[in-house]
Amino acid sequence: MYKLFRDWTQRYFSDEEAVVLVLLLVLAFTVVLTVGGMLAPVLAAMVLSFLMHGLVAQLERWRMPPAMAVGLVFTLFMGLLAVIVLVLVPLLWHQIITLFNELPGMLGKWQSLLLLLPERYPQVVSDEQVLAAIEAARGQIGKFGQWALTLSLSSLPLLVNLMIYCVLVPILVFFFLKDRELIGRWINGYLPRERALLTRVTHEMNRQIANYIRGKVIEIVICGVATYIGFVTLGLNYAALLALLVGVSVVVPYVGAVVVTVPVALIALFQWGWGDQFIYLMVVYGIIQTLDGNVLVPLLFAEAVNLHPVAIICAVLLFGGLWGFWGIFFAIPLATLVKAVLEAWPRNQVTVAPLL
Repeated sequence: MYKLFRDWTQRYFSDEEAVVLVLLLVLAFTVVLTVGGMLAPVLAAMVLSFLMHGLVAQLERWRMPPAMAVGLVFTLFMGLLAVIVLVLVPLLWHQIITLFNELPGMLGKWQSLLLLLPERYPQVVSDEQVLAAIEAARGQIGKFGQWALTLSLSSLPLLVNLMIYCVLVPILVFFFLKDRELIGRWINGYLPRERALLTRVTHEMNRQIANYIRGKVIEIVICGVATYIGFVTLGLNYAALLALLVGVSVVVPYVGAVVVTVPVALIALFQWGWGDQFIYLMVVYGIIQTLDGNVLVPLLFAEAVNLHPVAIICAVLLFGGLWGFWGIFFAIPLATLVKAVLEAWPRNQVTVAPLL
């Protein structure tokens, strides 16, 4: 047993660079798990500046001075942030409050529609199943009401945190963009001189994660805007809120689209019933989802790492359980990091004596 463990250690951990890489990864995960909440504005600013670095680099390749490129990109970022805070957030908040006030009426109408199912399809649905579904729905709505009440009671600290984010994050983004080379040299000063493995993994991850995150943000925006236009054209209530849910749902592969279909169908059913408008809406929604999966995703992620669906689902479950929404969002990049490390890991061929 000891010989097997020694051979395994010599094969995978005899390279000093590999040991340093393991220590850095463990340190990074430990920092995020322990003080990630306190450093959340810094982490958010790092992600945003990482997203905008490509645009800054492109402007610099077009012979624009670095200071001007950073200033232009940062101005665009602040303009987009102002639109989100002053236009999108109030609209979403208004629709959330309206939806919360109309939930009892929706439940009554859904109950009436569900009670018709045993009469129309007695061989498929029974009265007991319908009543059980109604009771389950009431329980979930009761939990939602308790959550909303708790959120309203703790809204002041939440508003304070949002104000802190709105102030700190833009400042940090500006300095991450402006002093990225200075910060990079400072970090390199603490790294070993011999770091070929670390450099190779870093370059590979920088390329793949940049493509993934930028592509995912573009996919969220395109899906959200297209869904909002379609819902508004058909006259669906809570179009902005549902479009936001559809846009965010693309973060979770395979599952997000299925889950977000439920609120879209329920709200459409409450508004129109089993009519032509409901069918038109579901057709439009299905077309958007089909174009996203078969046209938009291949275009945006043509250079993405080919991860097996099982690996993607496991990464979503693992990192989502650790870090919530952000863990789900970065599940595929983190899985890509693990794959890149495993592929670049040095392996020494160790001769193992036969057991027999």
